[in-house]
Amino acid sequence: MKKLLMLSIGLLSSSYILAQDITDAVRYSIDEIQGTARFKAMSGAFGALGGDMSSVNINPASSAIFNTSHASLSLGLFNTKNNISYFNGNNSSSNSNIGLNQLGAAFIFKNNNSNSKWKKFSLGIAYDRSADFDDDWSARGENTNNNSIADYFLANAQDLRLDEISRLSGESFSEAYSEIGSFYGSQNQQAFLGYEGFIIDPLEDTDENAVYTSNIKGGNFSQHYTYASTGYNGKLAFNFATSYNDKFYFGANLNSHFINYERTTFLRERNSNTNSTVTNVGFENNLLTTGSGFSLQLGGIAKITEEFRAGLSYNSPTWYRISDETSQYLESTRLEGVASVNQVINLNVINIYEEYKLQTPSKLTGSLAYVFGKKGLLSFDYAVKDYSNTKFKPTSDGLFSDLNTEINNSLTSAISYRLGGEYRYKQISFRGGYRFEESPYEDDTFYGDLNGYSLGLGYSFGHLNLDLAFSQAKRDIKYQLYNVGLTDAAKIESKFTDFVLTLGFNI
Repeated sequence: MKKLLMLSIGLLSSSYILAQDITDAVRYSIDEIQGTARFKAMSGAFGALGGDMSSVNINPASSAIFNTSHASLSLGLFNTKNNISYFNGNNSSSNSNIGLNQLGAAFIFKNNNSNSKWKKFSLGIAYDRSADFDDDWSARGENTNNNSIADYFLANAQDLRLDEISRLSGESFSEAYSEIGSFYGSQNQQAFLGYEGFIIDPLEDTDENAVYTSNIKGGNFSQHYTYASTGYNGKLAFNFATSYNDKFYFGANLNSHFINYERTTFLRERNSNTNSTVTNVGFENNLLTTGSGFSLQLGGIAKITEEFRAGLSYNSPTWYRISDETSQYLESTRLEGVASVNQVINLNVINIYEEYKLQTPSKLTGSLAYVFGKKGLLSFDYAVKDYSNTKFKPTSDGLFSDLNTEINNSLTSAISYRLGGEYRYKQISFRGGYRFEESPYEDDTFYGDLNGYSLGLGYSFGHLNLDLAFSQAKRDIKYQLYNVGLTDAAKIESKFTDFVLTLGFNI
């Protein structure tokens, strides 16, 4: 079927656009390096340790800890289990997928000049999946707050002229929707769907009318909302590190970032309220986001004693260039006397928005580690990241400026800490860890803190290592269905369970 293309330029707002809002800023700002099995088993507490390919993504100096060139490959099984409550309804879902967790290599070059204190340097390349977006769940319940999807369309339509949200004579739904988006933007498109779906009506049937009423009357509403997303956020680090006197290690990363995120939501609402002429609504929204970005990392590790190490690393902001595409579908059932009439607006239109920029916040990580010879180790990382510094650009754009103000008011500085340990017995290593990540929101009831633990085993065959890790973490969130109108939230208790297998070998 032919798809009509529409370009919306410069009409992006946190209140009405379907493509960007504060949750998108948070989604692409949180970095969840999944890493090797050893890294995962110790909850990622590697900032002062090094000697692991995923530790390069925490502290770039880490690769200089290797004594010989090293490479590793990791595969992961990821599961997300959600318990959802929405008014009087409770539901659960589980989603699993298998993917490439990590792939990387570091090449060690030793200095043959015995008089130089610069003992070696390393060149490395490391890919890590930094976020997994695969998820699906549904929320079902009886909305007793008197909030309907009609309120969403009504909120978008008020103050807009009728001739700016309706079809011209002879126009198809797709043609009108595309033209309205091109000239007026996404808000008008939402009002168009409400009007052409008979959900809202103008107070006066004139072109100048800007006041609308709902054909869905107050009362209780049976609502079923489904959510499904796929995709990932990946990071490719080009690493350089060096060792000074085998006591001080310095490194830098040039990072390339990739975003691929796809989401589908669908709301089914039914009512039998008195005087409602619309009794059934189905509303679908689809979003595809792709992007690429760049960041810089600097880090150092110091051997204060042979056993005690300290690390410090800085992650610059990530500067993204992002593109969004959306599509929508609406169906409704209205009463005409004793008959029911179905209205289907199957648009087959892809809205293509102008590319925009997103700057995520920087991060500072301090680390400590104590190594008990060849018997084991303990490691601790502490990081600070100010999410209120997230910015959509250009900041001179009025609508982006409003969104950035909302981000500044809603997000805050968040800390995270990770604790990991390892005990070695002959060729076997036993590992465990704990991590805590503070919510980036001022209101942590909206997006809660994350708590997690991990366990793992490793076996050394000499030049070859085989590692296995298990990790689990929990976070509670309130997911608001729509930004305006129907703003009720589903409460979601999420549990993330990962199994990671890594093959590592000296080159």
